[in-house]
Amino acid sequence: MPRQPVTQRRNPANGAPPYARRNRIRTASRQALRGTNRPPGREPDEGVAPVAAEPPVAPALRTAAAYAWRILVVGAAVYAAFTVLGRFHEIAVAVFLGLVVTAMLRPVADLLTRLVPRPMAVAVTLIGSMFLVLGILALIGEVVAAERSGLLREFREGIGRIERWLEEPPFRLNPEALSDVQSRIGRFLSDHRSTLISTALSGAGRLVEVLTVLALALFCSVFFIHSGDRQWSWFCAQLPVAVRGRVAITGRAAWRTFTGYTHGIVLVAATNAILVGVALFALGVPLAVPLALLEFFAAFIPLIGSPVALAVAAVVALASKGPIVAAIVVALIVIIGQIEGHILHPIVMSWAVRLHPVVVALSVIGGAIAAGVVGAVVAVPLVSVLWSARQALRRPRQSEASEQVADGGSEPARPQSGA
Repeated sequence: MPRQPVTQRRNPANGAPPYARRNRIRTASRQALRGTNRPPGREPDEGVAPVAAEPPVAPALRTAAAYAWRILVVGAAVYAAFTVLGRFHEIAVAVFLGLVVTAMLRPVADLLTRLVPRPMAVAVTLIGSMFLVLGILALIGEVVAAERSGLLREFREGIGRIERWLEEPPFRLNPEALSDVQSRIGRFLSDHRSTLISTALSGAGRLVEVLTVLALALFCSVFFIHSGDRQWSWFCAQLPVAVRGRVAITGRAAWRTFTGYTHGIVLVAATNAILVGVALFALGVPLAVPLALLEFFAAFIPLIGSPVALAVAAVVALASKGPIVAAIVVALIVIIGQIEGHILHPIVMSWAVRLHPVVVALSVIGGAIAAGVVGAVVAVPLVSVLWSARQALRRPRQSEASEQVADGGSEPARPQSGA
């Protein structure tokens, strides 16, 4: 048998010429020394440019980029939701007021249901509440009407005292400047009479919108009080089975927080109104009852509403009783603010709402910028409800993780491959 050439000799182990195997070993050694090792048997093709390596990216930058696009998506969704609510803000406000009325009156209706049928209990609760509110407003109107003549006289004398006070040291204002201001105000009112009339007519149109929202809120509250739990059960039944449990947990936590916040803020507002009314009555400031009612409604805007209402009371005290009584009212602003911030809110609201004061302040300012007074009122309960829903969703996961740790030892049990 003739002998094969050297170039055709094969290695019986791998079927390759021995010199090719030695070349591969040398190439792998060189690549290992250079730090560019390739898998064995993968030689670069001649004439093909090597692929450029991807530049390394820091893990922190990758994490930040992942969070950034998710935050952008969430922000776009929130912006879209607020845009829709802005287009239908009357409906949103009506539903919110209906929920507030439900949170306040549903316990009363539940008590009456033990004595009378449910529809009658709801009717008695709503009609009695309406008569109570209308009676309070009628009482305030009667007080203002009875004090009208005396109020006008006191305000004229108070404006004169303020002018004389500004003419004396340390202000030393020119008396002609004050009279010129009054004449300018009169000329402005006469020159812009048509604008004022159109503004009043637009205000009448706004009044119609307010009455429509109140009627819709009352209509919603009737059904919420009567069968709100059944409506929520029906809504949960329309969802996919996989998310019904979580939605139910979130809804219960959100309603519990909203009800606690509503009861707490009403109690805080009533306490502030009583303190302000008693203090103003003791100081002899006119319109004590209307100013106390203003304080009650202003207290629904945390951190901001109460000082604004008391500032109005200070102006009324300055015009009617002079700077000393006004200074006492200003001191009253500080005292009531301290009572509200350090006593009432920690005792009454801590069990329902656990938000840092900075979060409350930012929520109120953000809501006011987004939707005015309505946004300032809605912002804090909205943030509180969202936070409680998040905490409620985290509790089942934490309990499951703790159970897995307890069952499996030092680390959670891993699911089987066939599960």
